[in-house]
Formats: sequence, C-alpha cells, structure tokens
Amino acid sequence: MMPSSLTAENTAGRPRRLVIAGMEGCTNCAICEVRAHGVCSALRDDELERLARAAVRMTVPPGHIFIEEGSRATDFFNVTGGTVKLFKSLPDGRRQITGFVSVGHFLGLAVSDRYAFGAEAIDQVKLCRFSRPKLEGMIEEFPRMERRLLAEAANELVTAQDQMLLLGRKTARERVASFLYGQLENHYGDAIPPNAQISFPMTRADIADFLGLTVETVSRTLSGLRKDGLVTLNAGHGITVISPVRLEAIARGGES
Repeated sequence: MMPSSLTAENTAGRPRRLVIAGMEGCTNCAICEVRAHGVCSALRDDELERLARAAVRMTVPPGHIFIEEGSRATDFFNVTGGTVKLFKSLPDGRRQITGFVSVGHFLGLAVSDRYAFGAEAIDQVKLCRFSRPKLEGMIEEFPRMERRLLAEAANELVTAQDQMLLLGRKTARERVASFLYGQLENHYGDAIPPNAQISFPMTRADIADFLGLTVETVSRTLSGLRKDGLVTLNAGHGITVISPVRLEAIARGGES
C-alpha cells in the first residue's frame, strides 16, 4: 500500500525531510512476506489482525528522512523493505552514521518523548508505522509483544557495545572486515557459504562514516583484502567473500 501523498522539504542541499499525508492502513499482517521477522513474529494470527488495524504502511523514497533526531517520539516504525541509515547530528550540521538497519528492525524505541537519532532511507524503504498510544495499548494486551520489544532493545545495546569496540580498538582492516561480515550475517544468517555474495546500497562514503575512516582508507583496505584473496570486488556495490571464515577471524582480531 502506498501513501496517497508524499512531499519533501529540502534545506541547503541536506537530505530531504519527509512530510507524509493520507497514508493507508495495512492489509492482512498474517500474510505479510516479512511476518517472520521482527516484533510481528511474537503474535498469533488473531492478534496480528489487531496489529494490522493499529498500523499504516508507508513507502519512503531514497534520501528522505522519516525520523528527525530530537523531534517528538510519536510513532514507531517496523522496517519491511529496504535499508535505513541511522545517524546522530551536531549543532553545526556534522553527522555520524551510527548504524544500518533493514527488514525486521523496529525503530523508535525511546527512553524519553524525543527521538535520540535520525533515520534516512538509503534506497526505497517500506515501513509499518504505529502511533505510540496504539502500540502501547497492544503491548499491554499482548505480553509476548512486550518481551519481543525488550529483546529488540537488548540487541540494540549489544550492537552499540560492538560499535564502541570497533571505533575504539579495531584497526582499519578489522573495521572493514567487521562491516563485511556483518552484512554476510544479515543476508545468510549462521550458514554463510564460501564465495558468498553480498550487495549493499550504501555508498563508500556512508561506510567510511560508519566505520570512522576516510573513503580512501576504506577503498585501500578493500583492495588489500582483494589482493590477499579474501574478496572479489564486483560491479556496482557487489562483493564476493571468498573465505568468510578468514574474514570473520580478521573481524574478531584473530588475524591481521
């Protein structure tokens, strides 16, 4: 289902802020293609019918911000398609990318009434949006959903700790290897085959920002991994990881 009206505001060449109107309600959550991912997996079919009535679907074009850091946290978002970059901003306009999320991730959990981060669509992103009052009502009625959201929050904490280690202690080679291996895990899960192929929509500038490196360092490190026979750089944003086992060892600091 598509929003019936999508407009955007552009300020000084920065990513466009999404202004959404006339969004339509979700259809049957029970037959949603991403039901097995994210918070929806905690609910039975009859409970999903209630969830569908509480949600609206929206499609966000590439380059549009749909969560503004510091704005009132009035809604929650479940990502059902595409890739989102999360960021923190400084008053002078500088931004730090803090993560990339895709299908199954739940955004908007906040300890206060303000969003602690911004979220921007990298490619076309599909979302289910829930207002805070409606979702809080669902959580009270269905405790399994609350437990699933608590697990989501715990996973975010682990991810933040991993990112602190990456930025604070890992070398450039280990950082790039960590990013690539994380992409493999997102795509293949625990069964990553040799010569695994991945493609990601984010630019090398985005990757560099996330890893705390320069674009030149990311490119040089990828070339080094290619020369060492670990990866093959494909056309566009595609990479073939020849040896996921060795890449994981590098990511964990076990191989230089």
